[in-house]
Amino acid sequence: MAISASYNNNSRNNKNSADKQTLASMAAFKFPLVLSISLILLSFVPRVQGNTALVWSFWGAAATLLLWQAYLLFNSKNKNEEHVFSVVLRPQHYIQAMVQFSVYAYWGYYWRPVYDHAWLMLAQLLFAYTFDMLLAWSRRREYSLGFGPFPIIFSINLFLWFRDDWFYMQFVMIAVGFMGKEYVRWNRDGRSSHIFNPSAFALGLFSLILIATNTTGLTWGQDIASTLTLAPNIYTFLFLAGLIVMYFFSITLVASMAAITLFGVSALYSASTGVPYFLDSEIPAAVFLGLHLLITDPSTSPRTPLGKAFFGVLYGLGVFGLYTLLGAMGEPTFYDKLLVVPLLNLSVIAIDRAVRSIHSTAFLNVWKESWLGGHANLAHMSIWIVIFASMSFLGKTDNKHQGDSLPFWEQACASNLSNACGRLLQLEATYCADNAAWACNEIGAYYREGIITESNQELSMAYFSRGCELKFQAACLNLLDTELVAREVPHELDLRLLLREGGQNLMTLSEQELVERACEHDWAFACENNGA
Repeated sequence: MAISASYNNNSRNNKNSADKQTLASMAAFKFPLVLSISLILLSFVPRVQGNTALVWSFWGAAATLLLWQAYLLFNSKNKNEEHVFSVVLRPQHYIQAMVQFSVYAYWGYYWRPVYDHAWLMLAQLLFAYTFDMLLAWSRRREYSLGFGPFPIIFSINLFLWFRDDWFYMQFVMIAVGFMGKEYVRWNRDGRSSHIFNPSAFALGLFSLILIATNTTGLTWGQDIASTLTLAPNIYTFLFLAGLIVMYFFSITLVASMAAITLFGVSALYSASTGVPYFLDSEIPAAVFLGLHLLITDPSTSPRTPLGKAFFGVLYGLGVFGLYTLLGAMGEPTFYDKLLVVPLLNLSVIAIDRAVRSIHSTAFLNVWKESWLGGHANLAHMSIWIVIFASMSFLGKTDNKHQGDSLPFWEQACASNLSNACGRLLQLEATYCADNAAWACNEIGAYYREGIITESNQELSMAYFSRGCELKFQAACLNLLDTELVAREVPHELDLRLLLREGGQNLMTLSEQELVERACEHDWAFACENNGA
């Protein structure tokens, strides 16, 4: 009887323990449930309700998450599986997120679509937290709740967002990023770790898909890359924000060597050809952002100082090469900074292995341990500060750039300098799209003449028609007479677009200031008027 009673007590205790475990597991589901319901409620804000496809994207994402939760909850009851989470706050997550948020705040002040995108960012965060948690539970492991999804979502949206009609693809891209982190892994230094930076993996893969399907227009990618410069002194702002990340996570060598490499190869190209390599900068602002906040994930970059420096150099060279390759293929060049990162992530073990084969301690550490009190990262930061200040003093960052001047490209094209005519056409097509009537007439004239590019009467008529719609008299004359190639100097409204140097339209500038600025950009008619 004693044995039987003991058995019954043990059985009862085991059952009670299992019941408590099941209840605890079911209680944990409240968190993803609240997040999923919040995603549904968010679909009723005016920003989302304005587009039916966007509303359905929210509902589809929420329905997927709710079905997944129901499946896991069913398994939890039937298979006695435990689903729990613990709170883990890692500095690399919340510090990087705060730095990224500062970029959004500053950039969005000058380009309002960033602020309009805030509701969609919140939706992505709700989706990311829920998806990441359910993925961990599906893999039968405890979920670490912290700020981890923030830098991933912020990083993705700094470079690519889908337009409202296709926003469901944004949720798919986020899911791919988290699955890449969970499933695409290797053994590194005796530990299992993810190979790819989650945001870079998603951005790189979707960049390839968009290029292959010629569907870049479904995204804001080109707009994002070109509007960063609307914020004044954006290079200085990104430099200061990057210093924070460098200080806390010792990634100075990665970012600084990438920037130094790009400054160097751009200068060599310009010296040898007479024209800038990148259209209107030494380093495009979006690339400068990428080398500070995309490639600097400590988990997916080399761990040795020399390895980090080499990693940064490879990023700079990769961006430089892809810019030419994408341009030659007729694809948007803003993908250059995105496509190279996953390839570099694959190389980190090989880089570290090669570096460790070197037996010179001084060479390995890039900086003597005795210098600056043994604080090597501070020493690297000091050098980077001096280099960036020098580049700024030389006008290589936020100042007026040679490539901002259309007369420069006209002269370079007339002198038959490398790729100058193609750049001139590219710039004028961009300005025409921004409603600069003079640019529409000029590019129409080039296609009619067939001197610097192949003659294309259909294109020339389209550009003349656009210029005429914008009330540019020469364009109307060219439209009426197919043998005529009439030209005029830019009108006042044209100059407010043509002289903006990557910034906002110069609508508040007085006419006299506008003429002076045009003269600074080498417009001959403006210098004559200014002198008079």
